[in-house]
Amino acid sequence: MLSMPSNLTRRRVLQSAGAASLASLLPRAVFSQSAATRKTVVHADQEIGTIRAELHSHFAEHLGSCVYGGIWVGKNSAIPNVNGYRGDTVDYLRELGVPVLRWPGGCFADDYHWRDGVGPPEKRPRTVNTNWGGYVEDNSFGTNEFIGFCKLIGAQPYIAANVGAGSPEEMRDWMEYCNYPSGSTLSDLRAAGGSAEPFNVRYWGIGNELWGCGGNFRADQAAAEFRHFATFARPFGGVRPFLVGCGPNQNNLQWTRGFMDTLAGNRQPDGYSVHHYSDSPSAPLAFTPEAMYAQLNTFQRVEQTIVQQRNLLDTYDPNRRIGLFLDEWGVWDHGVTPAEEQRNGRLWQQQSMRSAVAAGLGLNVFNRQADKLYMCNIAQMVNVLQCMIITDGPQGKTAVRTTSYWAFMLFKPHRGKTAVRVETDASNSPAPADGARGGGRGAPKQSETPTDLSMSASRQGNQLVVTFVNPRHDVNMSIDCALGGVTARSGSAQILHDADLNAYNSFDNPNRVTIKPHTVTVEAGRMKLDLPALSIVTATLETA
Repeated sequence: MLSMPSNLTRRRVLQSAGAASLASLLPRAVFSQSAATRKTVVHADQEIGTIRAELHSHFAEHLGSCVYGGIWVGKNSAIPNVNGYRGDTVDYLRELGVPVLRWPGGCFADDYHWRDGVGPPEKRPRTVNTNWGGYVEDNSFGTNEFIGFCKLIGAQPYIAANVGAGSPEEMRDWMEYCNYPSGSTLSDLRAAGGSAEPFNVRYWGIGNELWGCGGNFRADQAAAEFRHFATFARPFGGVRPFLVGCGPNQNNLQWTRGFMDTLAGNRQPDGYSVHHYSDSPSAPLAFTPEAMYAQLNTFQRVEQTIVQQRNLLDTYDPNRRIGLFLDEWGVWDHGVTPAEEQRNGRLWQQQSMRSAVAAGLGLNVFNRQADKLYMCNIAQMVNVLQCMIITDGPQGKTAVRTTSYWAFMLFKPHRGKTAVRVETDASNSPAPADGARGGGRGAPKQSETPTDLSMSASRQGNQLVVTFVNPRHDVNMSIDCALGGVTARSGSAQILHDADLNAYNSFDNPNRVTIKPHTVTVEAGRMKLDLPALSIVTATLETA
């Protein structure tokens, strides 16, 4: 798939240039090949931008069994733990590598008061989680516990401050608590909780989804709140807070204009957050091919959202000092039964081969648009929505790495490398041209054309990494990939694949869908491999 253009004029230029470059590297008969053959090109000498590790970041909210039972089981739990953190969760996430972890929400953030989660656990108040089920929150997992978890898995913390039900004073004090070295009442309170050293939290979200659960603000009101809160965001301990403003739900360009116009001449955000889920009314393990394609086709709109939102921000910020965040994304399946949610918690969601393919499509988009993005956070880390790990709740002793976990592992080699341009002869339909207002959360419209081959590539030194995703359930693809601007000497590959789109890793069969070695043939300026239906393949080539 060609990288999404930044504007219509550039689109026409790239289409013409792309066709010419493809024709120069491949025989003229390429575009008459059968549906099972895909001709592709990696332009290793045409750089896009660095693939920041932050594009593989994560999100954990006090929702269902994500935190309690998934991350935190308590120090007295029978489940093996490290000072209260679930041991297998820590091990798996440390192996995966989590660049940044966003917390405590989500909708929960704008009803969360951080002082409830500090001090001796037995003295913390019991509060009601009004956003997600009305259960009683004992606040045993608070700021110190969150930072401790980040340290265990090697992640940078990203805190979403309470705008909807909070105040600038509350956020300012939270920053002092986290970052002031010592000597103040709040830094001493942190030390009394076991953390004498400051947390040095850099990333701070000014509210969450202010257009919805964060307060139902208009764009100009949300910008005014940002301006107010930013005034009191202090650089305690020498840590200048990186402030993330609240952008729209999906590709709502009207929201972005209203937000940025209101901030004209005032403190600009360091980051700007967009949320874009890929919804479906289907149950996680009951997808038909048609329902799968309707969901997977939304990733064309995700790519369009990134391109158009970045283009609009550039009109206010031509030097790109404002980083574009996609800090909530992923598949959101709405067919979970009440009995499953009662047993496993709100928005619990099993992951299938279809979920892994969705992760691959999203991560390929981020690679292709690496120059436009600063951070992406998949929702959510454990048990909830498109999670990396499934546990069987507070009473269980087993955690399973999901298909989405393994998809992320296949993309890990891209981190820190430079994305390069790719082309395919795949028949993906173009994303809709209209994007003035994004739709709400709900079932995507059915599409008659299934999404086709997706790919991305990156390069660093003598290493070239290429990832292919075959989202079709009924087509086995043979990939013939020309390498432009580089000569390959050798290569290896890994595959994630199952012919059943509803295949998943269970507690009884935790390794049904996992990474395996795959065959790739390298001949100087060409690479060939097979891409079975419903598969992700990452090839790593050593170049001359």
